[in-house]
Amino acid sequence: MSGEIDTLTALPGRDVRDGDRLAQISNPRVDRSTLISLEEKSSDARQKLDATRAKGASDRAYVASLEAELASQTEQLKMKFQLQIEELRARVSQSNAQSGEKKVLVERQSNMVTRNTASMDMLRPTTQQYAAAMHNADAERAKLNQKIAQLDALNRGIYVGEELVGLNNLAQKRRDIDLDAQRMEIEERQQSAVLGDLERLIDAEQKRLASLAGADVLSRGPGKVLTIGAAMGRHVNAGDTISSIVDCDKRFVVAIFSYRQGQNMMPGTRVRIDGSTFRTGIVSAVLPKTSDKVDERFAVPFPQTERRELYAIITPEGANEAGAPVRETQASDAAACAVGQWVTVTRDNGVVPSMSVTWRRLGNLMASWTHDDGRNSETAQSHPIDADQPRSGMPQPEAPKADENWWSRTRTLVSR
Repeated sequence: MSGEIDTLTALPGRDVRDGDRLAQISNPRVDRSTLISLEEKSSDARQKLDATRAKGASDRAYVASLEAELASQTEQLKMKFQLQIEELRARVSQSNAQSGEKKVLVERQSNMVTRNTASMDMLRPTTQQYAAAMHNADAERAKLNQKIAQLDALNRGIYVGEELVGLNNLAQKRRDIDLDAQRMEIEERQQSAVLGDLERLIDAEQKRLASLAGADVLSRGPGKVLTIGAAMGRHVNAGDTISSIVDCDKRFVVAIFSYRQGQNMMPGTRVRIDGSTFRTGIVSAVLPKTSDKVDERFAVPFPQTERRELYAIITPEGANEAGAPVRETQASDAAACAVGQWVTVTRDNGVVPSMSVTWRRLGNLMASWTHDDGRNSETAQSHPIDADQPRSGMPQPEAPKADENWWSRTRTLVSR
């Protein structure tokens, strides 16, 4: 991610462990248009869901009220039908009694006509009255059966007949509202699914923005901070180097030498290292040159070689040398890590040291003479020394002897 460095906890020479925070980056310029669009869609979906739930609750309440009204009117009609059935049964009994009376009268008059004690004119009206009584009884019986059938249908929830038209309308309205309530439930589930998807997208987008708005730069392994490549407040992009961490326990020496000295720097050759905590080493490999891709694997890039020069990779042997742990402790107090330090490499067991080593020793000797002369100025004035007499305690530089094994000056670098 890109952003500005808010805090920088990595300091040169500091020991870090795996997962330690090296820096904190914030990015106030984050595009939140996608999150705003998702939040608007989520708000619309939530409003639709609330409206659907309210409509479904209203439909269910209306259905409940219709069912209560329908049940109340059904009970009233049941009581009414039961009373009408009782009345019709009484009428049927009355009609049966009247028809029976007319039947007895018709039979008596028929006997009288048979005995010629009465005329047919008297029998004819009585016969008609008997027939009318029979028809009246059949009509009352039909009405009774009809009421019984309506009551049975009402008990089963079937509304047939003129008297049940109102109940039929209520039942139809209840069915319509119930279907609408079921449709609202389906829409509610759909809106809930849409809202859930939008909320998951919003959560993912918020996590993405949080990762883009700020991040902690963590160490990927233990080591020591070598360099800091950025300062607080600086804008960095993805891939920029904030700090370099090296493992000082995996250091080695890279020496540059002429190709003419290739026989003296073969793998396995023991060399002496001056200017570092370890004093000896063994040549492990010889390389002609490196590339930028190879240099990216190391904390410090290899020094540039000139024409007809080679690289010698040297593995230090400081731990095997007597007194090496003491020197390592003293050197660790002076410097955080020796990676990147320039040293001088000389082939071990050589009769004459290299010219670079000789010149450095002469420089150190002259510096010590100057320091001793300034510190002992009073003594020198009180006790003059003959110029021809050698200085006490000062080693005399030896004249370099010619030897075919001497080296030219080598540039070396400690790297991981």
